[in-house]
Amino acid sequence: MEKKDRILEADDVYFTYEDGTPSLNGVSLVIERGKKIAFMGANGSGKSTFFLCCNGIHRPNKGVIRFHGEEVEYSRKGLLRLREKVGIVFQDPDNQLFSASVRQEISFGAFNIGMDEEKVREAVDRVIGELEITPFQDRPTHALSGGQKKQVSIADILVMRPEIIILDEPAAALDPRHTRMVHRIVEQLTQEGITVIMATHDMDYAYGWADEIVLMHEGKVLCQGTPAEVCDNLEALRMTNLTEPAVRKLFRRMCEKGILSAAGKEPGTVQELEQMILAL
Repeated sequence: MEKKDRILEADDVYFTYEDGTPSLNGVSLVIERGKKIAFMGANGSGKSTFFLCCNGIHRPNKGVIRFHGEEVEYSRKGLLRLREKVGIVFQDPDNQLFSASVRQEISFGAFNIGMDEEKVREAVDRVIGELEITPFQDRPTHALSGGQKKQVSIADILVMRPEIIILDEPAAALDPRHTRMVHRIVEQLTQEGITVIMATHDMDYAYGWADEIVLMHEGKVLCQGTPAEVCDNLEALRMTNLTEPAVRKLFRRMCEKGILSAAGKEPGTVQELEQMILAL
């Protein structure tokens, strides 16, 4: 991996909360530009705390976070510069939304990083259209449904055109329709070249979506690799309370019965498996 491809790095990062609760215990990893990275692990494994360190909300007690090879600078100017490029969407939108109306909410971050009024208006109009927010753009944020709040919380970050967007369990508490909508938005982000980091408990989704999966356990990186490499590590899956994706189990069973060939490319989704079967 060339250094120019390293967009975000953690080097032996530790973090302990003020009440003495340890959360990160020596996290070291590299995130490459343009990748889709799924962070997985049990609740309390350190995923959310690590995300807050990446965005500068938490400052590690020990260790270093680097963005484009440069150590994060924790001055007001340095943090504004970082948060312009590394945006985080919280698991609970109510922890993120605070403005009176949707349009004001989406505009706030762009104004905060110094964009002029005309550029902010253009950017907000574009994002509102892209994320299908137009029907409720003038409503108060507290009156939105859970799915609408999630749309607005993503728009908050997207309006600044970040290089990295971090999504902390973006489909949490959403119904199936809004879950599909969030997945569509995520796919759009990756097509635009934005590096997407996502915490999820959905192994079936992560297996088909991610370029890499990072398994976290007790504040450390247990393993990191392609979805297939991670899923080959059955002990690591067991330690993080995860199971193999359903499509992998089905594909292996069909190979055992001679229906499909194990020499072929392993499908990442049920839809890909269906296409393989239909092609027989």
